[in-house]
Amino acid sequence: MDLLEKLTILTDAAKYDAACTSSGVHRGFQPGKIGNTTSSIAGCCHSFSGDGRCITLLKVLLSNCCAYDCKYCVNRRSNDTRRATFTPRELADLTIGFYRRNYIEGLFLSSGVLGNPDYTTEQMICALRILREEYRFNGYIHAKAIPGTSPELVQQLGLLADRLSVNIELPSQEGLQTLAPDKTKQAILRPMGFIRDQSAQNKEELVKYRHTPVFAPAGQSTQLIVGATKDTDRHILHLTQSLYDRYHLKRVFYSAYVPVVEHSLLPALDTAPPLLREHRLYQADWLLRFYGFRAEELLSEEQPDFNPLLDPKCNWAIGHLEQFPVEVMRADYEMLLRVPGIGPISAKRILSARRTSHLRFEDLKKLGVVVKRAQYFLTCYGQMPRGLRFSADTLQRQLEDIEQKRLPAQELQQLSLFDCVG
Repeated sequence: MDLLEKLTILTDAAKYDAACTSSGVHRGFQPGKIGNTTSSIAGCCHSFSGDGRCITLLKVLLSNCCAYDCKYCVNRRSNDTRRATFTPRELADLTIGFYRRNYIEGLFLSSGVLGNPDYTTEQMICALRILREEYRFNGYIHAKAIPGTSPELVQQLGLLADRLSVNIELPSQEGLQTLAPDKTKQAILRPMGFIRDQSAQNKEELVKYRHTPVFAPAGQSTQLIVGATKDTDRHILHLTQSLYDRYHLKRVFYSAYVPVVEHSLLPALDTAPPLLREHRLYQADWLLRFYGFRAEELLSEEQPDFNPLLDPKCNWAIGHLEQFPVEVMRADYEMLLRVPGIGPISAKRILSARRTSHLRFEDLKKLGVVVKRAQYFLTCYGQMPRGLRFSADTLQRQLEDIEQKRLPAQELQQLSLFDCVG
């Protein structure tokens, strides 16, 4: 098999992994090295950075041969598919060749379990070492830590990569036992805990010793598959909250399950991926990370799943009408963030502008507030917009109409995994 055939097989096998952003690291040009990584990069494969640039990473597997038999995975050992494996030298040469041709700005490297986790990780380390030490590649690298890998190898991998990730995939122990019997909760969480502890220790060492090797400076992330099991949104969101609190993850990615293999325990092959559900989880994840919400506030046992017709923030506000309306000239930053249509940037602009001005609804639009939604939950000097008519019974329907106009059903059907991020 020639290199082009391997590349075709192993890039296609990697396309279902959504957890490959490159944000959170800055490494400028260094004499004698090629490539650099800036903190503005925040994309994956073909995506966009914070400053609007299109970013490209080579997203590939070292091998799609796998000793595991996860029922949902196209690369499982019992599936009849073409197999291929790069040698470390082939992968390094391919990456640096693509970089020199300006095809890519970095590498996202994952792999099936080739024999066992330790051997697979050793091969990944060998490829990255050739890139970093022989080719002096200074660009972005995101590497997957295989569950079950020994801590010593995870440490070596973290010294070569900018970001590490350990994919949880299925959000419950029951799901793992049923669909991924070769994986265990402990095997997944152990390397996540090691990466957390090693990152904290590395930051302390860097304060004392400036030339200490940096361990995974962009932190760690993980991915959860949505729709392969019957886990509720509430269960997934509580798991997400726990991961942020306990393991200090930078991101949790949600991947709508795409039926690619047939199995009695999985959705049928003609089942559409739950892209709208994935989108709502990303919106809720944003509320956890930037808006001060907690998972227990957004969903309850009585309402374990998000309303598909309404974004999570509006859904929460409708359930807590006793806290509204909010007076825009007096509300603090935390309360402004809870108003639908107001984000962190527009909330800060409001705080700044109201020091010198009397704000009206016309002014709020100029500050970046989505007035179509915010008008139901705000007052300016005790007044709502003239002509606004609604009641507690009709408010949800009116907000659902606004949401449907913003994101029509036909557009939702065309959403890709990466269009929903953030």
